[in-house]
Amino acid sequence: MVTAAAVALVALGVLAAAYVVIRYELVRQLDLQLKQQAGIIAQQAHGSADKGVLFNQCVWRAAPACAQIVPADPTAPGQEDLVLPVTGATRQVAAGRLGPYSSDITHDGQPMRMYTIRLRDRKDQALQVAARSDTVDLGVRQAGMYLGAVGGVGVLLAAVLGYAASRTSLRPVTRLTATAERIAATRDPAHRIEMPPYENGDARRQDEITRLATSFNTMLGELEEAVAAQRRLVADASHELRTPLTALRTNAELLARADRLSTAQRERASEALGRQLREVTGMVNDLIELARDEEPQPLVEQVRLDRLTERCVAVARGHWPSTIFTVDVSEVTVPGVPARLARLLSNLLDNAAKFSPPGAMVEVRLARTDSGADLTVRDHGPGISAEDLPYVFDRFYRSRQARALPGSGLGLAMARQIARAHGAELTAEQAETGGARFRLSFPDARG
Repeated sequence: MVTAAAVALVALGVLAAAYVVIRYELVRQLDLQLKQQAGIIAQQAHGSADKGVLFNQCVWRAAPACAQIVPADPTAPGQEDLVLPVTGATRQVAAGRLGPYSSDITHDGQPMRMYTIRLRDRKDQALQVAARSDTVDLGVRQAGMYLGAVGGVGVLLAAVLGYAASRTSLRPVTRLTATAERIAATRDPAHRIEMPPYENGDARRQDEITRLATSFNTMLGELEEAVAAQRRLVADASHELRTPLTALRTNAELLARADRLSTAQRERASEALGRQLREVTGMVNDLIELARDEEPQPLVEQVRLDRLTERCVAVARGHWPSTIFTVDVSEVTVPGVPARLARLLSNLLDNAAKFSPPGAMVEVRLARTDSGADLTVRDHGPGISAEDLPYVFDRFYRSRQARALPGSGLGLAMARQIARAHGAELTAEQAETGGARFRLSFPDARG
């Protein structure tokens, strides 16, 4: 409708201008004919004493149909039979006080065009020449009707083409709406909007509607991935919690019959129950931490990463007395939440100590770089195999070497999430001389 209205306004403007131009040209052609006839009549009347009416066939369509000579003096004789209207302007032309002019008149009910000019060889006389203008009016009316018909057809055609163009252009929006309704009904984000195919090897057009459809497909892909990740998390968490919960139930049922157990059996069952409760509690807390996508902004502050690293290493020495921790740090300040960064470092240190044999060394180094700062934690354990390296940060992923060790497989996944929430990047690699090296890069670090 908007397109058709815009085209209609433009078409009406163009047609109105064309109508005015056509009418002007037709009238101008009639005026030129009258001027030519007036010149011829003036030459014919040169030196003669003719005055009054020269031609009185006003009903004729030929030009001139009427012609008369009018004196400047309204009381001069011979003016009783004048057929064309004489006005004050006519007298002024005859007296030389006004130039030639054209005017529209009506004679015997017929529209006429009259041209008035002063006779130069005669003193104080004007020549009036007139011809019927109904042919011009008829031509103007016919032109108006033709232009109106053309304009109507053009507006109608513009409306039809505008509707077709809008439907074609908005087809991706229609598909988008249908896809959104289908997803709402089925709750399945696997649906996509069909995009127009590539033609002749050219890239797909990149107008606003296509970009909207592409963005919507990208959003659906991200949503599908998020839903799949959520389902995997629930499935993995259910699988990981099944074993400790079964053990908890077994020990709880065993302690319920404590009167049948010896003191040593009750103590072992109680210790196992407490250990399993701590394991389940830790796993649930880790899952809650992983559910957070970003750090709360009010808690972000400038953190001295070197001091935080030294404190975390001191705590790790108490937890892992058989592991040797070495620290080499430079002064580095990063924006972040201290408690979350401490959790990240603790997870890295615990992971390194867990895979290090007794008496082995864990090297912690914090250094400034051209792009910020790097914190590396390197152990001297078995390292990370090439097949496990792409998955070390996945939730609940545990390599063959780690399956016999305590843990839920959430520590490294949580560490990477905390790192990304702080604008840092955590990567893992195989050290040159054996063992694993985890590198934490901060782009916004300051000395």
